[in-house]
Amino acid sequence: MHKKETTYQPIENYGIIGNLHTVALVSLNGSIDFMSFPRFDAPTIFCRLLDAAKGGSFCITPLMENMVTKQLYLPDTNVLVSRFFSDEGIAEVIDYMPVTRNEASCAVIRKITTIRGKVSYRMRCAPRFNYAGTPHRISQDENSFLFSPEDKQLAPCWLTSHVPAAIEGDDVVASFTLQETESACFMLESVHNRNSRSSDLEHYEKSTYRQTVRYWQRWLSRSTYEGQWKEMVHRSALTLKLLTSNKYGSMVAAPTFSLPEAIGHGRNWDYRYTWIRDAAFAMHAFLQLGFLDEAKAFLQWVKAQSTEKDLQLMFAIDGSSRLDEYELPRLEGYMASQPVRIGNDAYRQTQMDVYGELLETIYIYAMHGGDITYDYWRIIAQYVELVIQNWRLPDHSIWEVRGIKREFLFSRLMCWVALDRAIKIANHFSFPFDILRWHGTRDEIFRDVYDNFWNEEKQSFVQFKGSDNLDASALLMPILRIISPESDKWRKTMQAIDRELRSDVLIYRYREQTMDIDGMKGKEGTFTMCSFWHVECLALNGEIDRAKEHFEKMIGYANHLGLFSEQLGMKGEHLGNFPQAFTHLGLISAAIELSKQEQAAVTEMPSYYSWEMK
Repeated sequence: MHKKETTYQPIENYGIIGNLHTVALVSLNGSIDFMSFPRFDAPTIFCRLLDAAKGGSFCITPLMENMVTKQLYLPDTNVLVSRFFSDEGIAEVIDYMPVTRNEASCAVIRKITTIRGKVSYRMRCAPRFNYAGTPHRISQDENSFLFSPEDKQLAPCWLTSHVPAAIEGDDVVASFTLQETESACFMLESVHNRNSRSSDLEHYEKSTYRQTVRYWQRWLSRSTYEGQWKEMVHRSALTLKLLTSNKYGSMVAAPTFSLPEAIGHGRNWDYRYTWIRDAAFAMHAFLQLGFLDEAKAFLQWVKAQSTEKDLQLMFAIDGSSRLDEYELPRLEGYMASQPVRIGNDAYRQTQMDVYGELLETIYIYAMHGGDITYDYWRIIAQYVELVIQNWRLPDHSIWEVRGIKREFLFSRLMCWVALDRAIKIANHFSFPFDILRWHGTRDEIFRDVYDNFWNEEKQSFVQFKGSDNLDASALLMPILRIISPESDKWRKTMQAIDRELRSDVLIYRYREQTMDIDGMKGKEGTFTMCSFWHVECLALNGEIDRAKEHFEKMIGYANHLGLFSEQLGMKGEHLGNFPQAFTHLGLISAAIELSKQEQAAVTEMPSYYSWEMK
């Protein structure tokens, strides 16, 4: 009888593979422990990550004593290689997902090779459909096995094996031995994919392997980044690309749900959706690296979701607007961290900042040569009118507080950005707009930020009107050009953030003792994107050496593959959903700003406003 595992891998022990419709997380021990199937926001077929006993996984285990395991990506790709070293031999597993246009066509290919010695292996494919909530049947057709969930609305999947395999309860298992240089292959695929492929697994693996490697290397070759952190920046770019939808142009904030922001506490959220904010910031990062197509596709997707009434802050990847949140008590949660949530009720919130992030991205897109049509301009003008009418209103802002609405500094800042960038876009393309009204509102918001969010006692800009709390989102003020990094008020704000929110190079979003403001109980880690914002601010302040030191320490927190989750604990452990778009886009922006400011220091040429559209 198979003994169920009940232990959890650290979050940072995972790599990611994907096909631009969904992803799979592969642990250092060779197990696929998480996969939504066949798309990002679909129910899982593997979620051992959230319930070690019954979540389901796809394990390939070399049977060697005292193994040391290492993982790497093939250069400039998202093809993952896991290597297992022992005195008995060396084993290798290559995992990848062929990239396709059709989201219904989904396959995971796992190729096992004995590099040295003679190695025995055990394979167990144990899908658990619908978040481990729906039973399934297994039928066999020669070397293929069909997993059919009882709920016909769920996608079935085939497992094709290169070696003899058998049904064992709800699983398919195989035990086999490979001599040196011998290989075996397994493929888990959608029914749609099976109907359209060759029945020769070995031939199919070889052709899709070459195609997949070539796809990722060609995509990354378009990058314009040549700075000193090229490997980390490019890994972040490849990770962000994995989170985009090839079909829709949208992008998930992270591919996982309910990984805790602190072990055993309640801050466990579903991030498998498209936040306008997160995706817009990510498109900004893509544009900085020279990738225009992703931004163009995203902006077209946003256009399709736009209405005259408003722009919802988040959607499903296909643009669906209902994302109702509920809990799954049948799942234990990562390291028993309850509750496990799917869906996200934040979609009901008011977050006035989203217009600013979106307009900033449209502006940068135009600056990089992207065309804005008059039809799109009319939609932009609708956004601006919504900001003009509503910028004074309290909201839930970037941190999606589940307490009372407030007039948050960040939302006010982004309302200013929305007006400022819209005016620049209009001037660049000679589009018509109400000059007096737009300029007047922009300037009124500017004065409001300076007059009503500065706390004289704290000597800092604060989280919301009337507050004495600091908030790391203020770090975007000089980055978004509402304040000069040389301003006395900004320098004092940086000093205050250093005193109250910084621990070495790690930055908290806000102070732990004020967390009740967000309406949630429990602790959380440091917010990694904020730590990269801090690096960027140091660079803008002219503290190049300190910024480089902080950046190097920050990338030291990446996992063995260069991946980051949302947050970091005090022991350097990764917390929250993984991998996180926010963190990787923050790394890219910080690296680019550091390179820019370092070059400016050498040439003694100011660079702060060098990117402005003329």
